[in-house]
Amino acid sequence: MRVKKLTLTALALAAGLSLTACQGNEDSAAGTSGSGSSSSSSAAASGDSGTSDQSAAASGHDATASESAQGSGNGQVTTGTCMTSNLEFGTAHGMGEGDLLVSLKNTGDACTLKGFPGVDLRSQDASGPLSAERSELDAPVVDLGNGETTRFTLHYPPNNTGGSGVYVTAIEVTPPDETHSKALSVDLRLPVGADGDGDGGVVVDPVGTGKQ
Repeated sequence: MRVKKLTLTALALAAGLSLTACQGNEDSAAGTSGSGSSSSSSAAASGDSGTSDQSAAASGHDATASESAQGSGNGQVTTGTCMTSNLEFGTAHGMGEGDLLVSLKNTGDACTLKGFPGVDLRSQDASGPLSAERSELDAPVVDLGNGETTRFTLHYPPNNTGGSGVYVTAIEVTPPDETHSKALSVDLRLPVGADGDGDGGVVVDPVGTGKQ
């Protein structure tokens, strides 16, 4: 009986040890599986974060490019010859006697002026208009942005004869390469020639010459 009891006890002990070992292996496997899942989750999260960062970087690049494109093109591009309708005219007497300054201010898009203006003088005393002759100065290219002003000089012989002379009340100005003119009121006295008209000598400089 003693031997049988010892045998049963030994069997029970062996069975307990075997059960404990199985449970240990299962727990270990479960721990390993959990660790793998955690690693996969971390990797997935890391992958999502990387994708998110790449998307944000791409989005930031697009935003910068868009802003740069919208901020470009600040320089003014000329649209061609300045039109009479887009010019504001003014007159002033120059420093020297017999000089009339005519200003041209651009009120439209950027444009270009090059050449001599046409200038006709009209008076109450002469039978017809007197056209100014061109000087020998070279004509520069004048680019006018919106709001910018240039000018030219009209030279005329002042009336120093002691007589009433020819009273010029207006001039008609035609900008270079234009067909429409602008009438400007003036107050000029020119000497009378032998034929009863102004004695000539009225000369116009090209646009953009002289002190601007």
